[in-house]
Parts: sequence; structure tokens; C-alpha cells
Amino acid sequence: MESMLHVVQTINSYLSDYILITLLVVTGLYFTIRTRFVQLRCFGEGMRHVFGKFSLHGGNQGGGMSSFQALSTAVAAQVGTGNIVGASGAILTGGPGAIFWMWIIAFFGMATIYAEAILAQETRITLEDGTIHGGPVYYIRRAFPNKFGTFLAVFFAIALIISLGFIGAMVQANSIGETFQNAFHVPTPVIGGVLALLAMLIFIGGISRLASVTEKLIPTMALLYLIGGIFVLILRINYLPATFGCIFKYAFSPDALIGGGIGYALKTAISQGVKRGLFSNEAGMGSTPHAHALAQVKNAHEQGVVAMVGVFLDTFVVLTMTALIVISTIYTGKGPLANATGETYSEMLAIAGLSKTNLVQQAFAQVSFQNLGNIFIAICLFFFAFSTILSWNLFGKINFHYLFGKKATVIYSITAIAFIFLGTIMQNDLVWELQDMFNQLMVLPNVIALMALSSIVVRHANAKKTPTATEK
Repeated sequence: MESMLHVVQTINSYLSDYILITLLVVTGLYFTIRTRFVQLRCFGEGMRHVFGKFSLHGGNQGGGMSSFQALSTAVAAQVGTGNIVGASGAILTGGPGAIFWMWIIAFFGMATIYAEAILAQETRITLEDGTIHGGPVYYIRRAFPNKFGTFLAVFFAIALIISLGFIGAMVQANSIGETFQNAFHVPTPVIGGVLALLAMLIFIGGISRLASVTEKLIPTMALLYLIGGIFVLILRINYLPATFGCIFKYAFSPDALIGGGIGYALKTAISQGVKRGLFSNEAGMGSTPHAHALAQVKNAHEQGVVAMVGVFLDTFVVLTMTALIVISTIYTGKGPLANATGETYSEMLAIAGLSKTNLVQQAFAQVSFQNLGNIFIAICLFFFAFSTILSWNLFGKINFHYLFGKKATVIYSITAIAFIFLGTIMQNDLVWELQDMFNQLMVLPNVIALMALSSIVVRHANAKKTPTATEK
């Protein structure tokens, strides 16, 4: 296990430090320029589409979803443990400055996810039973209708099934199990059994039941978390200037905190921001296009601008709230890491007993009763992680269907439920590293196809009212 962990960590370091940073930044910049900064030009339009048509009762949309249901399903995938555990891990490893790089990658990622949603709408298919399927495997085949395209599509599908459908379910369930055990002292096998049962009930209901759950769950969980976060920030309002100061200071001189040379420290801060940013908002990874493909909209551009709002809400609202809570309580004032330097940072981290899974709970404990903070974060993380499990399972099922046909999806669902249960009773750094690796491997074929079909995206961004493939 240790040898395998070392190998996977080495692969991840090259992927995140060099390949992933280059691909995501170049792709985001490319679509930002080619679409004439669509994330700025059309941001207001996206907000009007989202909140002007806001409804918790979208109803049955046949084999697809309403635009808001599709956004809720996409945000359910985005707003998971990455916004609490992932952000915490980025801050602990790369320093508070990692959040700045998350913002940068999210800004350009808004243009990337616009392209993903456009192409998902353009290449989606309708099956014989009326169910709509779409996602990277379909626009990869459109981009490369040959053996190379077949290879890329199969490679992407396998990576997604492993990363999101199986290992991802373990990671999300593990976070739920650990926080619930800390807060309520419930044995993890019991938590695993309840999670597996709840997931099974929703899985067998198909797309319509998933859409009905996510359109209600996402607004509720986001509002609950933001209210709790605002409560903490009000109590720490005097430290907010220092909090933002930490983010910008350690974005460019992280060596003052985490140690090492400036080159090593800066690379760590940036790579943590990019890697955890990808795990959080998933722009460029190719996961959320599966949800946006299902949206019943007038034209592809409409869902493209809605998809951008999803990245904005995930990173600039929810994840930023986590960052402000953690940094204002842990890294400022009399926080346990407030006076850490490069020489003492790792020592103080060990003494304080802080980890990515308990950091937000410890942050709440700084301003309120510790038990209350544990309970609040456990409940929030349950909503976040469980909704992610539901969306990721759908994305995995679509790709499993693509590879093996409809009848084989029963095997997939049973296996996924088993992984959910196992995730609550197993804790292994290898599992986290494996998901990071497959997350990053998904980016490669997805980005290649996005670039190959960029002319379609640019046409939609400029025309703004081009009909979808279905309408044609």
C-alpha cells in the first residue's frame, strides 16, 4: 500500500504541478479570449436565467431536466467535500494563498464550463425510452469520429466511472462518516448502512427522482451553510482585513509560512489551488456536462451561461465562505496557526492536531461551543457530500451505459452502493490520491475535444441564440 501510495503521489505531482496547470489555464484563457470574456459579458444573463426561473418544483421533464434542475444536479456534483475538506487541505498544504489561485482558475474555468455545456447540448442523444444522455464521450466522438476518438471516449468513460462512480463515492461517504462520528458518536457501519439505503432509494427512481431531490436539496444546504458562515464572520469581523491580507500575501510569498524556497512554496500554493479548485468546481474535468446535457432549454447558449453561474456559486460563494471561516479563526488573532512561520508551521500544525477533515470544525470551535460546531459541520457536510454522491452516480451510470449498454447499469448501481458503504468504514490516503489521479486523467481527453470543437462554442457565444441540435 505504501509503495502504491508513493507511485500515485508521484504521478499526481507531475499531473497537478505541470500538466494540469498548463491545460486548465491555457484552455480557460483560450475560451475566455475566443468568446470575448463570456464570463463577464453574459454573467448577468446567466444570473437572470437561474434566479428568474428559480423553482423548487420543476416537475417531471420526461427524459431530461429543467434548466434549474440541471444546474442543481451540476452544483450538487461541484459543492461537495471539495468545498470543506478539499479547501481545508489546500489551505493547510499550500497556505491561505492557495485560495487566491482557486479564484483565478475558477474565473477562467467559467469560460471552460460554458464550452462544456454548449457541446453537451449540441451532441446529446435521445434513447429509445425517451431518456436523454450527453457528456464528453459524445462530443469526443463528434470531434474525432475515428479510432482515436473511440480510444479517448473509452479512456474518459473508464476514468470517470472509477473516479466518480466508485472511488468518489468512497471519499464523500468517508467524510460523512468521520464528521458524524465526531459529532454524534454514531458507529460508522451504521452511518454507512443508512447512506447506502438512502442512495439506493434515489438511484432506483431514475433521473426524475434525482432532479426532484437536487432542486430542493441544493438551495437548502447552501443557505444553511452560508447562514452559519456569516455567523462566524460576524464574530470575527475585526479579523476580516487580516484574513484577506493572508490570502493575497501568501499567494505570492507562501514560503514565509509553509517554508522551503520561494520556488517550491509558490509551486505548492499554485498546484494546491489548481488541484483542489478542479476537485471543487470541476470546470474542465468533464463531469458536469452530463447534467447540462439534460436541460430542456431554448438554445445551448442559455444553458452555457447557467453553467457559468454554477462555478461562480461553488467557488466564489461557498468555497470562499469556507476559506474565510478557516483563515479568520485559525490563521489570525489568537488562532493556533496565527504566529506560524516557515520554521514552525509543520510543528504547530502537528501540535494543534489539525487536518483537512477537522479544520472547519475546529474553526467553528474557536467562536462557539465545540459540540455545536461539530454538529453544524456534520449536517452541512452530509448535505454537501450526499448530493455529490447522487450526481456523480448519475454521471457514472451514463458512461457505464455508453460502454456496456442499459442492462449492465444494474451491476454498476450495486457496485456503487457497496463503495458508499465501504467508504464510511475505511480511511486511506491512497483512496484520496487515486481519486485525484483519475480526476486529473479525465481532464486530458475532455480538454482535447473542447479545443477541437471550439468553433462551435465561439459561434454560440457570438450568436447567443443558436438553436440546439435537438431543435434543429
